[in-house]
Amino acid sequence: MSFSVNTNTSAMTALQYLQQTQGQLNQTQSAINSGLKVATAKDDGAIYAIAQNQRGAVAGYSSVISSLNNGSSAIDVALSAGQSISDLLIQLKQKALSAADTSLDTASRQALNADFTALRDQISTIVKNAVFNGFNLVDGSTTKVQALASADGTRHVTTLAQNMSLSGAIVTIKTTSTVSTQVKASALIATIQTSLTNVNSALAKLSAGAAKFSIQATFTQKLSDTLTTGIGHLVDANMAQESAMLQSLQVKQQLGVQALSIANQSPQTILSLFK
Repeated sequence: MSFSVNTNTSAMTALQYLQQTQGQLNQTQSAINSGLKVATAKDDGAIYAIAQNQRGAVAGYSSVISSLNNGSSAIDVALSAGQSISDLLIQLKQKALSAADTSLDTASRQALNADFTALRDQISTIVKNAVFNGFNLVDGSTTKVQALASADGTRHVTTLAQNMSLSGAIVTIKTTSTVSTQVKASALIATIQTSLTNVNSALAKLSAGAAKFSIQATFTQKLSDTLTTGIGHLVDANMAQESAMLQSLQVKQQLGVQALSIANQSPQTILSLFK
């Protein structure tokens, strides 16, 4: 064993271990503060890259869910409008049947016709107001509602619009239809029944579309949750392990400081050689 005042190998070794312990302690404290064992690319570049890619996918699915919810809302509005129109058609049929009665007097028929035209015009009001986020699926202004179905934007879910405007292919009652005479009322009964059948069929199609959007939204949410859980497995810190590691490193740090202090005192023994 040599004694030197210029080179203290023991102190350098102790300092190296102390610096290593301090680095581990800093990493553990960072994990405890952030809750992440991989908070930055510096912690683990490969894991960080994988986690970031998955975070991008989760962000994409968030947009998909938002798109699906918007589409579902547009369909729900259309369904509400269709149901109201179906109810109005039932009332219109009742008015037409009453007006077709040959024993009805003129005043009663005029009253029925006034009710009929008010109900008929209400269909147009409902159709015009069935708008959500710029989409109206029952007035013929659009042919379909489409929503994202994948995080990369390449796949979509689509539901066809159902034009329930008066004088259309579904609601065949004309905008000028009346029951002002017994003949007109009798002729309208079959037309109203056809319109009612068509509207109910259109409602079934819209309902199927709503179910399709709902199923896709549920699946997308589950997929997003699964990816989020996977990201947690990659980067989240185990707080129980980190707590145990913190205590261990703190003890190790204290021992390292003591070891460095002892090593720094070694040159003092040289003075005893010159007494």
